[in-house]
Amino acid sequence: MLLIASLQRCVQLLLLPLHVLACLGFWDSFYKKVFPHVMAKVPPIYNHKVYKQKKELFSSLRKFAGPSGQLVLLEISTGTGTNFQFYPPGCRLTCTDPNPNFRKFLLKSLSENQHLKLEHLVVASGEDLHQIPDGTMDVVVCTLVLCSVTNIKKVLTEVLRVLRLGGAFYFLQHVAADHSSWTYFWQKVCDPVWQCFGDGCSLSRETEKELEKTNFSELNLRRIHVAPYWIPSSLHIIGYAVK
Repeated sequence: MLLIASLQRCVQLLLLPLHVLACLGFWDSFYKKVFPHVMAKVPPIYNHKVYKQKKELFSSLRKFAGPSGQLVLLEISTGTGTNFQFYPPGCRLTCTDPNPNFRKFLLKSLSENQHLKLEHLVVASGEDLHQIPDGTMDVVVCTLVLCSVTNIKKVLTEVLRVLRLGGAFYFLQHVAADHSSWTYFWQKVCDPVWQCFGDGCSLSRETEKELEKTNFSELNLRRIHVAPYWIPSSLHIIGYAVK
């Protein structure tokens, strides 16, 4: 642990100029505008790597549709809309994201997925979804988001609130490796720079434990590795939980 702390301090020292810019209010405003452009390029590459797993995961979405037969779905931190292709036709979609600069990329993705119906586009973080009424969603989707939120417990509390009874929370998240592994060692060392350039994303989140502590009636989860296997974000959890 001492070695990890020492290496983290070295990394933080290298990031000092960015911390100064952040304190002066320059970094966040710049990064909020640039990050959506980066994410418009990176997720399609990632989607190609996990296409099979995502297709399999989202193939069960239809079984959670309400009496009308239409699926009412909320996606938290939708970003550029890379999951749209996996949603069933006629899906009634509500999208949220705390960064309004994603809007044009999301709308472009929506135009390429006209089998969906966008009902609401809300600027909001996962910790505060007060614009979404209680028990109105059949499904909530959250992929590669819980690694960067400020409070996982609050997000999951909001997920439970907006889901109807019997509704499901679908997730795909990279997570912390076993604490005795070299992967975890490098996750902790790289965390400061990863968070700085990954919009607050942490490599060492214990998301699985948080899901287990949340009051879901059913939790279906498995671990997968996403190539390349040597990078510190390779280990993922994928599955769904039922309210």
